[in-house]
Amino acid sequence: MKDMRRQMLVIALLAAAVGCSARTSSLLMERHARGPLTDSLAVGHRIAWRLQPDTQSQEQKKIEVTVTYASMDFLKPFFNNRALFGQYAGSNPYFLENLVFHLKITNNSDKRIRVNPVEFIMVDDRGNQYATINEDYVNALEEARTPVATTTRGVLQGANPGYFGIGVPVGKIFVTTPQGRFALIHQSSFQAGYLYPGVTHDGLVAFWNPSRGASTLRLLITNIKTDFDPNDLPQTVLEFPFTFQAAPQ
Repeated sequence: MKDMRRQMLVIALLAAAVGCSARTSSLLMERHARGPLTDSLAVGHRIAWRLQPDTQSQEQKKIEVTVTYASMDFLKPFFNNRALFGQYAGSNPYFLENLVFHLKITNNSDKRIRVNPVEFIMVDDRGNQYATINEDYVNALEEARTPVATTTRGVLQGANPGYFGIGVPVGKIFVTTPQGRFALIHQSSFQAGYLYPGVTHDGLVAFWNPSRGASTLRLLITNIKTDFDPNDLPQTVLEFPFTFQAAPQ
């Protein structure tokens, strides 16, 4: 029994030591916007924004696009809705460093369209241009928030019986990979692909928070392709620009 206690203490100390040595993900070291280098340190901070108007809609060629600013007050009940997310319903997986929009596109035309949220752009009035971010960036941010637990999990994940000289499945005891955040982001994100006539698709798109000094944001739902020829090449490309007045709360 004494040996067992000693071995468990070694495990705990090793886990803590490894966790303390966690390094920031390279994703978080990237510049969060294309823009002036002098403004780069003002981007991606923990700020709750207030955007007006909350919701905007446009229609071109019988394609209707509606954008709603998904504030923290919007996202909390949204992700807690079991009718939408079932067993994974729970806490908002995004952080205050993220600016999130709910996007709905309805194809009322008689032709298919193709949409790719990776091509959407947000521009502020300080000369910064932002690309959408996916779950990898949000997960990197989560790991930066809890480096000890995350790194310890990674090291112990492969621990087998006898790994620390004891006959128990150490990895299984200490490792519980969080699936909720992955599932919520995957289920709620706006998906790329074709939308056929009569189809309505909606979901979330996320960006890094704009520069602290921004007062106007333009969200460009861009490069929506339609009128495909026999070679599957689009003859028409649409862009839906939305302008928001922005202020930190």
